[in-house]
Amino acid sequence: MIDASFTVQMARYNAWQNRQLKSIFKERGEAWLRETGQGFFGSIFATANHLLWADTIWMARFTQSPAPKGGIAESIAFTDTLPDWDIARFRMDARILDWAENLRSTELFGDLTWYSGAQGREVSRPRALCVAHMFNHQTHHRGQIHAMLTAAGATAPVSDLAFMPEDGPVL
Repeated sequence: MIDASFTVQMARYNAWQNRQLKSIFKERGEAWLRETGQGFFGSIFATANHLLWADTIWMARFTQSPAPKGGIAESIAFTDTLPDWDIARFRMDARILDWAENLRSTELFGDLTWYSGAQGREVSRPRALCVAHMFNHQTHHRGQIHAMLTAAGATAPVSDLAFMPEDGPVL
């Protein structure tokens, strides 16, 4: 299905995408981000918070580290302010990239078992599928943010994986 090199490429893509969003978010300001958007989670800021929360919970599952408190409903308030989100997003992107760079393809075999609050039960799925899902989930919600930015008249970031810079900083 996937291998360790895929995770590195997708971790780089994730960081590149979030770096572009951070620039737009700073330019527009927190009040605008909280007021703008009509996506599933409401505002752009709420969607960005949900995405950060989800990355945090998936990384907790992959690395057996503490999971964030609260569930999906609380995820939209994962950080209180744009500066808090910015710092947490930077740290999470660095954590994902570090994890991916140190992952061995053999670690993608087998099942991952966790308690799913969304399902209300323990779930087991192939580990590689869960990793692919995390990256797909990121792209899905950044797509929602992209649509909300565009609808609000803002210039959305370049999101084509094929146009990600091959060298240079992604964080």
